[in-house]
Amino acid sequence: MNLNGPTLNLLFIGDIVGKGGRKAVKALVPQLKQQYMCTFVVANGENCAAGAGMNKTCLGEMADVVDVFTSGDHTWDRKEFEDEIRGLKNVVRPANMSKLQPGRGWLYTRNPAGGEVAVISLVGKVFMKDSAYCPFETVEQILTQIPITCKCIIVDIHAEATSEKAALAWFLDGRVTAVLGTHTHVQTADARILPGGTAFLSDVGMVGAADSILGRAVPDVIAKFRTGMPHKFPVVETGIRLDAAVIRYDMQTGRAVEIKPISVMYDPDTHSV
Repeated sequence: MNLNGPTLNLLFIGDIVGKGGRKAVKALVPQLKQQYMCTFVVANGENCAAGAGMNKTCLGEMADVVDVFTSGDHTWDRKEFEDEIRGLKNVVRPANMSKLQPGRGWLYTRNPAGGEVAVISLVGKVFMKDSAYCPFETVEQILTQIPITCKCIIVDIHAEATSEKAALAWFLDGRVTAVLGTHTHVQTADARILPGGTAFLSDVGMVGAADSILGRAVPDVIAKFRTGMPHKFPVVETGIRLDAAVIRYDMQTGRAVEIKPISVMYDPDTHSV
């Protein structure tokens, strides 16, 4: 592929689950930034507070290694976050939820290595919250508001259906740098660059226990499926795997030229925090 200018690498991290996930991000991200020469980091933080929701304290633990946090359907699981989000400049909640909700659905900021990065958070409608507005219409409105000088645009589509995620990626192909799926906590094998230069991955995965069911204790989840009875799902805080994707993009056009999914195990004995 012909490049019009220099490129930069951006690291996008999947859903961070619980304390173990936070520790893994804190320890591994600096090393991953160096290894893959990434100058900007985006992470989905909606499960970082005990596996459900987020708050200022938990996000603050990772603020020195993550530039922007996205979210999803668990954004408001922590009551205190309704007030806390108003003072957080590095967090975006789903843009296609009610405009009466606190916080903002997108932001743009400087990339320390050059240029600007816009980050948009969206939540899907298929098998998700009925109260969400159309993500397609919402993102089109947002794109008209992003300054033309901002070439790198990252979209987090937090959704259940892979078809909805793929449809959004093709809809935005050539207009954004990357459309990255979150929510299902399982990294998919469909990373690619679409014809117009938009990077796509159905789901980036999670930062959670490798020996778990979506970051939760295996016996409890099995019991729920077998019995249908209410069950608590404890977060597994050990044996953490960090799933992410590295996106390389052209600084002048914002088009992606490479997407590389990665998965790294966190060993607290060798990876210091």
